[in-house]
Amino acid sequence: MFSGLTDGISRGIESAGAGLSETLFDSTFRLGVTGLSRAGKTVFITALVANLLNRGRMPQLQAQAQGRIQTVYLQPQPDLTLPRFDFETHLAALTGDSPRWPASTRAISELRLSFRVRPAGFLSSWRGPRTLHLDIVDYPGEWLLDLALLDDSYEGWSEATLARLEKRTEAAGFLALARAEDGALRLDESKARQLAESFTAYLTAARDLGRVDVTPGRFLLPGDLAGSPVLTFAPLPKPALTPRNSLWREMERRYEAYKSRVVRPFFQDHFAKLDRQVVLMDVLGAIHQGPRAVEDLRRTMAGVLEAFRPGRNSWLTGLFGGRRVERILFAATKADHLHHEQHPALTAITSSLLAEAKSRADFSGARTEAMSLASLRATVEEVVARDGVEVPAVRGTLLATGKPALMYPGALPSDPARLLSPAREGAEAWLDADYHLMTFAPARLTLRPGEGPPHIRLDRAVEFLIGDEL
Repeated sequence: MFSGLTDGISRGIESAGAGLSETLFDSTFRLGVTGLSRAGKTVFITALVANLLNRGRMPQLQAQAQGRIQTVYLQPQPDLTLPRFDFETHLAALTGDSPRWPASTRAISELRLSFRVRPAGFLSSWRGPRTLHLDIVDYPGEWLLDLALLDDSYEGWSEATLARLEKRTEAAGFLALARAEDGALRLDESKARQLAESFTAYLTAARDLGRVDVTPGRFLLPGDLAGSPVLTFAPLPKPALTPRNSLWREMERRYEAYKSRVVRPFFQDHFAKLDRQVVLMDVLGAIHQGPRAVEDLRRTMAGVLEAFRPGRNSWLTGLFGGRRVERILFAATKADHLHHEQHPALTAITSSLLAEAKSRADFSGARTEAMSLASLRATVEEVVARDGVEVPAVRGTLLATGKPALMYPGALPSDPARLLSPAREGAEAWLDADYHLMTFAPARLTLRPGEGPPHIRLDRAVEFLIGDEL
């Protein structure tokens, strides 16, 4: 018994020492990764981790270029209550003999990467290598959009949502049902359930169409909340009277419960603990859909930045638990669908979409950046003749048929206002341009030792996000 007691004390001291060592000498950063509809979040995280483990394609990562990164390795994640991001399965899907896009993750997950890095500058002569732990927190973009609900009442949310849905054909069925309902009448649970199911059907259709403002997000990803009252509400026109036990009052009560029982815990347990953040956007997809989709994306991005608590961390904020997001990267994905000559235009359009909200974040001390990238390059570039004129195009394998195809999606304007102005004005279609997109399958890869999958600017994204800590 005495031996067991001393062993236990010894292990406790070792554990405490290890924890103290990590606290004092190691550093830990939490990187949040989320993506709006069809932005390729799972592919981004998989390619990011693969290219950090094998850094042959990461020349813009300064610590790697300087030879200071000794090793990078996967470790058990610190939060034992979260699912682990299934990196190995997703990488196998992308790099196998018959490569395919991995299935989307529909819940929160986590992965820890640890870097062993030699210090830079004069410290390198007398200080040994240190360890940086990077905890990658993967969560659905719909959950991020839900944070805007915390500052909105049921009345305000209902009014804004119904007004937005008026212009969407996929919402016609739900709107007819909601407009016909009298919210002043006593609650009928079957009607409440019918309204919630119809609203969920609209959200599903909107997501499938590539809409970015699909919220409340748990309606699409209910998990163990499926069928509960906290997910059985919908926006309604406000009646003149809202007596107790009326449909309107009950919908309002459930909306407030959704905020307090679902949204706020996510904010407190996960979102509020992030140090850096990546938001992936399918800007090309929005341009392809037309002016209304571009305006929806611009408005949604403004709401996204409102949800963050941007600013610079200090030792005081860390001590008292008030962490703030120091750097936010907004990345327009699928840059491999364009010839590199058009990448500056895509980046400029992305920056302009964020200009309004970005200035507020910059003022508060956070660093924000817009970038165009491809997490996994699926095309090769070519210059082809079209109507006697040479145009920059890309070639890839069509996802639907498996056949090779050449794509010239159209020339993006160098002045973003040519897209954003008609979008703000509510134009139905682009006046003097037409943009086309194809969906490509991942290319079959042959990787040399030390190389990760091919990408576009993933190394620059990592340098912006954590380069200062390496």
